[in-house]
Amino acid sequence: MRKTKIISLCLSLIVVLTGCLPESSDKIGQKAIATLQSLNMSQVSGIVVFEQLEGKVKVTAKVKGLNPNAKHGFHVHHFGDLSKDDGTKAGGHYNPEGHDHGLPPSQERHAGSFGNIQTDSAGNAIFSMEDETISISGDKNPILGRSVIIHAKEDDGGQPSGNAGKRIAGGVIGLKYIDQ
Repeated sequence: MRKTKIISLCLSLIVVLTGCLPESSDKIGQKAIATLQSLNMSQVSGIVVFEQLEGKVKVTAKVKGLNPNAKHGFHVHHFGDLSKDDGTKAGGHYNPEGHDHGLPPSQERHAGSFGNIQTDSAGNAIFSMEDETISISGDKNPILGRSVIIHAKEDDGGQPSGNAGKRIAGGVIGLKYIDQ
């Protein structure tokens, strides 16, 4: 009888303590990747990697073939459809919360608006940031299956979408293969 009470008490504590854990559907450590293809007859190529962290996503990119010493708008777009050479089937900026356009570090901006990617004198860029407005496949603005787009000009933060010009590179965001 005493053993049954102890087991019942332990099970009750487990249930109560489990209920105190934060709820999150984020898969910490999950990675996604987008291989950039040229759009609008540009010569841009590269890779963007996304890694799910606790409450945010780390975004890293290596891109070549951009204008030298320039800034280029860099955003997640709504659809993962790059079947048209100008990238317009990717839709507009991913904006599930209906925010006005803005630039990081503001949290009041389109989900996955990474601002601008800065190039060096050879037109290459390395980019890294952590973004709290998205998740890879969790509950908060999931980006899996959408596209990431690089624009021809700098995103100036203006309305409705930053005046960054035509789309010059894009990639569909898919799960990354992880070697064991």
